[in-house]
Amino acid sequence: MPWDHPNPFTLAVSPQPPDIDGLNHTNNAVYVQWCERIAWAHSEALGLGLADYQRLDRAMAIRRGEYHYLLPSTLDEELMLGTWLLATDGKLTMQRGFQLIRLSDRATLMRGHWDLVCIALSNGRAQRMPSEFCEVYLPATLKRH
Repeated sequence: MPWDHPNPFTLAVSPQPPDIDGLNHTNNAVYVQWCERIAWAHSEALGLGLADYQRLDRAMAIRRGEYHYLLPSTLDEELMLGTWLLATDGKLTMQRGFQLIRLSDRATLMRGHWDLVCIALSNGRAQRMPSEFCEVYLPATLKRH
């Protein structure tokens, strides 16, 4: 696959009837939902799920999301969504990237990226990443700031 970065965490997706909008292609909001789904799946696969976030009173919250919709997808197309942790300062911030590829022609349909900040769930304020976050996320990150 023509991934932008090596070894993505992947999720197979395929647009279903509720995903198709009035223009007869996958609604862009569906891509955003898929990104959220794969981000949680990747975090859980690395060893940090929602229960851990709640126990630690910390979360990686999206500060900024950016999506580049390059080509449309249509009903029942077989797609592969990939994600990576791209960068972190190991203290407060992290970046996550996304790429959506159509399997039939290996074309990239969407690229996205999130800027994340560690927050305390109890008050929503920025807080330093707990050691558990660093132990799990840093080794999985492509590069550090």
